[in-house]
Amino acid sequence: MTLRLRALGVHLLTATGAVFAMLAMLAAVDAKWDLMFLWLVVAFFVDGIDGPLARQYNVKTNAPEFDGVLLDLIIDYLTYVFIPAFALFKSGLMDGWTGWFAIIIITFASAMYFADTRMKTKDNSFSGFPGCWNMLVLVIFALQPNFWVSLALVTVLAVAMFLPLKFVHPVRTERWRRVTLPVAMAWTFFAGWAAWVDFHPQSWAHWGLVATSVYLLGAGVAQQLLSKTREI
Repeated sequence: MTLRLRALGVHLLTATGAVFAMLAMLAAVDAKWDLMFLWLVVAFFVDGIDGPLARQYNVKTNAPEFDGVLLDLIIDYLTYVFIPAFALFKSGLMDGWTGWFAIIIITFASAMYFADTRMKTKDNSFSGFPGCWNMLVLVIFALQPNFWVSLALVTVLAVAMFLPLKFVHPVRTERWRRVTLPVAMAWTFFAGWAAWVDFHPQSWAHWGLVATSVYLLGAGVAQQLLSKTREI
């Protein structure tokens, strides 16, 4: 198989995320939240492997007629933002005005963030919370905290999207990658497990989700703090 065909294959792989997004949306419309999240986990897995493959086969040179970055952003907005926001609203976990507030701020802030040309740092991390609402919403479904807690989390992370805080990319951020990448894989496993058991309250997957989510959210900020400490 030629490099061009392999590069085209990577674009096709990325595009399957749109199919998984549609399957997730159909499940969400029927309030089949476990099935919805299973499709989103599949899309998350595809999103995790298509980037390294795109760089390996140099898609910008070997298949330049398709913009892989744009394709990835379109699918990410669906699977990371739009569908999770819809699920959060329709599930009743954030009811009344809090649900309206959540879907408005999540979709609006994420649209601005995804179009921000400053979203990546020099070390290939994200500048600001990268709009991974699928991760937060899945944890909310698993733990079902008080809606005030959910509202606080949504608000803090929406503001964090535009603060000079670093959030690691599990694959591209080299610092601590030997830890971050396995943690991201563990998060994917726990997410699939939690959805598979329909978010059973006694499932150990919930604690795995919390632990891995805390690391993925805090690793970049911890790196910033350590760097500043060394400078002092």
